[in-house]
Amino acid sequence: MLTADTVIHLTSPRTVMAALLDHLGEHGSVTGNEAAWTVAFEIGAASARLLDGSIAFRVEAPDDTSLSFLQWGVVEHVHEFAPTERPEVSWRGGLSAGAQLPYFREMQVVSARNITPRMRRLTLAGNNLERFAQHGMHIRLLLSPRPGAAVVWPVMGADGRQAWPGGERPVMRIYTIRNIDVAAGTMDVDFVLHEGDDIPGAGFGANAKAGEVVGITGPGGGSLRPASRYLFLGDETALPAIGRMLEELDESASATAFIEIADDAERQDLSLHPGIELRWLSRGGQDAGSTTLLSDAVKALPASFWDLEPYVWAGCEQSAAREIKSHLLNEIGLPKKRALIAAYWKLGHAGETEDEE
Repeated sequence: MLTADTVIHLTSPRTVMAALLDHLGEHGSVTGNEAAWTVAFEIGAASARLLDGSIAFRVEAPDDTSLSFLQWGVVEHVHEFAPTERPEVSWRGGLSAGAQLPYFREMQVVSARNITPRMRRLTLAGNNLERFAQHGMHIRLLLSPRPGAAVVWPVMGADGRQAWPGGERPVMRIYTIRNIDVAAGTMDVDFVLHEGDDIPGAGFGANAKAGEVVGITGPGGGSLRPASRYLFLGDETALPAIGRMLEELDESASATAFIEIADDAERQDLSLHPGIELRWLSRGGQDAGSTTLLSDAVKALPASFWDLEPYVWAGCEQSAAREIKSHLLNEIGLPKKRALIAAYWKLGHAGETEDEE
């Protein structure tokens, strides 16, 4: 196991320790007590020990990408829970400041093709993609902010977070690795073809040519939690993620999936085993984000469906995500740990929301 340690001085370390434990405990397995605890995650573990006026942290993981993610996460959450402080952070262990990020790759466009009228698939090629096939299926694309602009790639900062050398930073957008072939060094990424001027991700997907270079960081998002029964909900922005998860489901698991699309021309041929029921919900020409198709589908499920104790995964527009979450928690009484509800986008808002309900 690789390890890294730091001591962060704070005005109210006990308060920050408690907030960290409450938050991280929702995503991992906790041992210890309020003064000294460890949270184990899929990728490694983070430990904290209360000192006089500070917190001592240790993170450990089997690979440098996972270790860097844990370092980054500790520092980000300390800043979140101590917003008025700007503590200096330096780590013993892990990568040195200025080193290339272990979770960054420079990729090259190999090919592009439309798989439906509004969904375009790019194949990207790069080196050493093994880690991108584990512990998550989402990546951040690092795109040029304008045609022809030279961009800089991020490096490791002294505090364990991303740092940027002098130069123009790229625009970053989150996408799903739809398929990955580690041996060939390639991955497929699907893009919904939106109209508009301030949509750099869709613009790149629509216009990218073979040979064009793009950066990626990742993977993120974790893995699908084990269950014998699943319910998937999403619009076209979540279709690449749902399609991959459905195709990778173990044949012993059953699933129901509702996918909202613009019209029937957007249906995709997915390779599904017999235990999966897929229902396409067509907007029939209505604008994305203007319907209640997904929340209506959830509310129409019979009471007996919930007796099967499904795990629910949803990705869609923010208001729809909140309506689905409210119904699951307040009407169905579904435990929080049996659902991941993500707002992939917000109506009238350019860019990503990164809002995981």
